[in-house]
Amino acid sequence: MTRSDGRTPNQLRPISFEIGFTRWAEGSVLVKFGDTHVLCNATVDDTLPGWLRRAPEPHGWLTAEYALLPRSTHRRVQREKRWPKGRTQEIARLIGRSLRMAVDLKQLGRRQVIVDCDVLQADGGTRAAAITGGWLAVKLALQPLIDAGELPPSVFAHQVAAVSVGLVDGAPLLDLPYDEDVRAEVDLNVAMTAVGQIIEIQGTGEKAPFARRQLDQLTDLAAAGIQQLCQFQQDALSGA
Repeated sequence: MTRSDGRTPNQLRPISFEIGFTRWAEGSVLVKFGDTHVLCNATVDDTLPGWLRRAPEPHGWLTAEYALLPRSTHRRVQREKRWPKGRTQEIARLIGRSLRMAVDLKQLGRRQVIVDCDVLQADGGTRAAAITGGWLAVKLALQPLIDAGELPPSVFAHQVAAVSVGLVDGAPLLDLPYDEDVRAEVDLNVAMTAVGQIIEIQGTGEKAPFARRQLDQLTDLAAAGIQQLCQFQQDALSGA
């Protein structure tokens, strides 16, 4: 199958990470999956949510917020001024759940990491880009505390990345841009660790039910893509 951008079915879009994109955040990364650009900023806060402060054995926490900025899409989307929409909350929770797998919350101590993921330009796969860039932002935010001896290196439990896969015109494709995503018969977002352990799979038969063998095929395709993304993450850290 020939894709609109000339890629093979199992090929990622051009991937890049710009480390330290903003000045003030403890960890900052501009991640690009092709024409999808997401700014991920990680903040380390010494205050915990109220529900956790009252827990019998308090531990650290990691949470995420997500926003689709005006003119990040073909038409201007309105700012969510009063409260996030349901879709926005759902994506933010996915990002938070995925990135919590990256850290040992007990070793984090009485700290909270807040990861803000703002979509500057959207062309499909924004949540996958946010998770992949978010892991780098968390790594950058916590590494100085490790270097200072305030946190152990083992606070990082897993390297985490995510990618979208889908069936388009019956063909399994990796890392869908918008024009493929809207035509997909099956659409999956997959988050995994660097060693191939599944964190979360969000999947839908958009037009019809799909077979278990197709799910396995798409999951294997995602795993191969995530292995490449994890290597790109490490390359970005090496060059930081």
